[in-house]
Amino acid sequence: MKLLQDKIVQDGKVLSDQVLKVDTFLNHQIDPPLMQAIGEEFAARFKDAGITKILTIESSGIAPSMMAGLILGVPVVFARKRKSLTLIDHLYTASVHSFTKKETNDISVSKDFITSEDTVLLIDDFLANGQAALGLLDIVEQAGSKLAGVGIVIEKGFQPGGDLLRKRGIRVESLAIVASLENGQVTFAEEDNLQ
Repeated sequence: MKLLQDKIVQDGKVLSDQVLKVDTFLNHQIDPPLMQAIGEEFAARFKDAGITKILTIESSGIAPSMMAGLILGVPVVFARKRKSLTLIDHLYTASVHSFTKKETNDISVSKDFITSEDTVLLIDDFLANGQAALGLLDIVEQAGSKLAGVGIVIEKGFQPGGDLLRKRGIRVESLAIVASLENGQVTFAEEDNLQ
């Protein structure tokens, strides 16, 4: 998705050969027109998948998920990282290790919102090592739901998450695939090269 790639080059900051900071438009401050375009792209790619729910993790996956859900006309459910007084039982839970935060969190989703009747699209902001996607996939499996696929805003193609999911036969649609962050430069891969 050229619009997204251009935004990454223009406003993203390469902090190391492993870390890309995109907090000016994706995961701290949000660019609504860009999120709308991202939602439209996910909706176009998955329009024939029979999706009934979109599942993401709080908080950075919510904005692109909401836009895709709006266009597809389906509810968006987000897995919570923190316990709440109102979310205490009747839950699906999974453990997710965060590459950037270097911590493991239990995520949870109420069993009221994802069921065996659902066809679920997973959406997240980044795919690096695949831990968030695997945690969400665990919840989909616990619910007995059908997985439509995984939509990723930015995939770090040089980290193993994308390969891990694709080798399991999971459909992964990444809107921008970063091949390298070496020398402070963002280099993109074409998704066809990762299939």
